[in-house]
Parts: sequence; C-alpha cells; structure tokens
Amino acid sequence: MRFPLVGLLVLTLLMSCRQAEEGAVHVTVLGDTPKVVDPAAGPLDAGEAVLLASVAQGLVRFDPVGNIEPGLAERWNVSDDGLSYIFRLATGEWPDGRKIVARDVARILKRQLARTSRNSLKDTVGAIADVVPMTERVIEVRLVAPRPQLLQLLAQPEFALVREGVGTGPFQLRDGAAVNGALRLRREIPAPDGREAEQERVDLLGRDVGAAIKAFIAGDTDLVLGGTFANLGSALGASLPRGSLRFDPVAGLFGLMPARSSGPLAEPEVRSLLDRAIDRPALVAALGVPDLEPRASILQPGLEGVVNAAVPDWAALPLAERQAELVAEAERLFEAERPTIRIALPDGPGAAIVLQRLRTDWAPLGIAVEAAGRDAPADLRFVDLVAPSLSPAWFLRQFRCEVAPICSEETDKLLAAARTTPFAPQRNALLGEAERQMRQQVLFMPIAAPVRWSLVGRDIPGFAENRFARHPLTNLRERPGQGRE
Repeated sequence: MRFPLVGLLVLTLLMSCRQAEEGAVHVTVLGDTPKVVDPAAGPLDAGEAVLLASVAQGLVRFDPVGNIEPGLAERWNVSDDGLSYIFRLATGEWPDGRKIVARDVARILKRQLARTSRNSLKDTVGAIADVVPMTERVIEVRLVAPRPQLLQLLAQPEFALVREGVGTGPFQLRDGAAVNGALRLRREIPAPDGREAEQERVDLLGRDVGAAIKAFIAGDTDLVLGGTFANLGSALGASLPRGSLRFDPVAGLFGLMPARSSGPLAEPEVRSLLDRAIDRPALVAALGVPDLEPRASILQPGLEGVVNAAVPDWAALPLAERQAELVAEAERLFEAERPTIRIALPDGPGAAIVLQRLRTDWAPLGIAVEAAGRDAPADLRFVDLVAPSLSPAWFLRQFRCEVAPICSEETDKLLAAARTTPFAPQRNALLGEAERQMRQQVLFMPIAAPVRWSLVGRDIPGFAENRFARHPLTNLRERPGQGRE
C-alpha cells in the first residue's frame, strides 16, 4: 500500500508522538480531572491533593511508605527544645525562571496560616508562632510549644508551595493534554557521568469509579487512587486481577456527629442511646474491608504520646446483651411519637450499607432512619477523615465549638491548654481528659478507622500502602528504596 508524501509525514509524526508517550504511567483519580488550586481557598478533593503533591511540593514530602523526605528543603534541623525548625532550601527556580528564595516561601506559608485562610489543615499547625526568612536560602518555623508531628503536617498537600498557580515539582505540568484529556506530568532525572537526563512521565486523569474500574481491568490505566468506603462496593463487585485491590492502614475519624444544634440530637441522652445501639462489629463486617476493626473511642490506638483512648464501659458487652436496656430507655425517653433521624452521607454503595445497618440497629428502639435530603435538615453527619499526622490533638479538635454545632466549652478549654503547654505528659493528660468528656457527652459516635483503597497494576511496584494514604507519583515503576532521585 502506497501513501502520498503528506500522508506519510502525518503517519510518521503520529507514530513519533505515540512512541514519545511509551513508558508513561497512566494514573486515574476518582472524581474530576484535577486542577492546580491554592490550598488557602478551601479543602482539597482527592484529585487536587494528588496533583498538588506532584507539581507543588512543600518544604518536605512523603515517600511511598509515608516517611518524610526532602522536598523544597534539602535538609532541616530541630532545636533541642523543639520550638524551632530551621530549613535550608535547595537551589532552584520557579517555572518562570525566578530564583527560589526564603522570603517567597515564608510568604506562601503565612498565607496558608492567615486568619482568612480556608486551608483545611490550618488549625493543625496552630502552634506555629511565626515563619521567618533568615537568609536567602534558610527559613525558620517558630513554635509556641513542641510539635513532634510538624513534618508530617508540612508534607501534606495542604501545605504545597504554590506561587502564581505553579509549584516547583517534582513534576512539571506540561502544556497540552495527553490521550483522553489527561494531564501530562513530566520530570527530568539527571544522569551521572554526563549522560543524557532521563524523563519520567505520568498521565493523570479523573474518572468516576465505574469508568476507572473498567479502564483498570482493560489495562488502560495502571493505577487508581482515591477510593473510600462509599465507593468500595464497586471495586468489591468487579472481577479485578488478584492482589490489585489495596487498602491503606490509615488512622482517622469514621463515624457520626451531630449536624445541628436543634432537633432530637440536641439532647445528650438521645445521642447516648443511639451511640450505644450501634452494632459496630456487624457494620464493619458488612463493609467487607480486611483487618478493619470496630472502634468505640475517638482516639485510635497507635497514636504518638501516651494518651489512653476513652472506651466506654458498655462497649465490652455485645449489643444483644444490652439491647433490652436500650429498648426500655427508648420507652422512657420517647413517651410520644418516636423521631426520624436523618443522616447526611456521601453517595455510593458503602454509604447505603451504613444507612441500612443503622436502620437495623435503631429499629428496635422505634426510631426510623432516612438519608438527609434537600427538604429536611440532617440530624447527623457522617465523618470520614484521614488523620494528617499521628497527633491525638487532631482527632479531638474536630469537635471544638468553632466548628461543631454541639460542643463543650469546658472541653475547648482543655484543648486550648494542651496546645500551649510545653510539657508532653501534661499535654497528654489534658487530651485524655478532653476525650473522656467528649465521649461522655457523645459529641461523636466513632465506628472504625476510615477506609482508603487503590487499584494497583503489576507494573507499579513503586506503590506502597501507608498510614496517610498519600501516594507520590515518582518512581512508580521502581520498588521502594530502589527508586531514582
């Protein structure tokens, strides 16, 4: 078959473009294809977090297993009293050619910490007193009290360093879209001995869960990120390659909190009744997540410090052994018509499982359960948050009066005191008492740890599960510890 000269040139160009893209890792995030956003503008969705961590590193970043590695800072030192973190910035430039200097980095961080910032992790670094550029390449973060988990927080995408809509890598976002509208991420990897630099390529695309699973099974995507309990059922019901469904061993909050200060949940006795009537083992089993354990405490085992989680006494008894008492208590509390409890939940089969389990558990009390809709306000809101560090304070501060419709001013005082004390034993004691009071007043109904899942292809040995569910896109084709710089 003969081609005209123009046709032959076009064919050659197409083949060249296709060959240029060979070797790119195809990554799908659940949701819309992300854009680079300013974390100070509001919470990040899963795709935005993946993109920011890839193109706008912070002072430090996570490696595949969740440990801290250098980001924009090439090294750092912590003072003996834990009140000063000094970072030395690597030599480099912003994509527009402007030199990276400490004063610009300090300005960006201060914007994330400003009173007007809507950064979702701003409160977690409330112990930061100031961010000070000391020299052109040295920046100091000063604290009012020691925070051993500060690096874990600064590695989160919420503290990505974005200047005028761009960051410093490790990837660069190239102009133009790859196949199917994917974002084209590229990074140059210097080679030793004067050899030509290598290029690592990732194509990043957003899809809904059904399309993502279909693409993974067909081999059109190598890695799917951003799965939660809500959409897990779609993965469990698919014919996936063996070993491809992976779960992160995350810590965090997974349960119910009051959604408004009025209504039936305004009464602590009603909150306590519903809390005690949840069959946590049955609900966790229904979700189908390996090794997921039911939990009746706000704090999760394994956090840093010596805080002992406040587990209510009733949690040691199976629901069947306490149900008669719960039914009698419902008779006493609701002499007239029983309430209908409306719950705000995300969409997805996992959320439907949670709703059905709560209906089953609360039906013996005469209480109906519905998903909240536009016509009626929610009484409870489902909380599904991964802890950004191993600090117990993050768990408890989600229920302070500044953000929770039902709260305790006395507990807020304990949290405030814990934030400023320089003594770890005193801080742990204050946090332990705060959790005890919160459980007593049922400011939150914990169920388990959050669920985060991914689909991982055989050619992606660089992926590793970790406690923060943060997955860098660098070196995905290399095993952890064997990756290139």
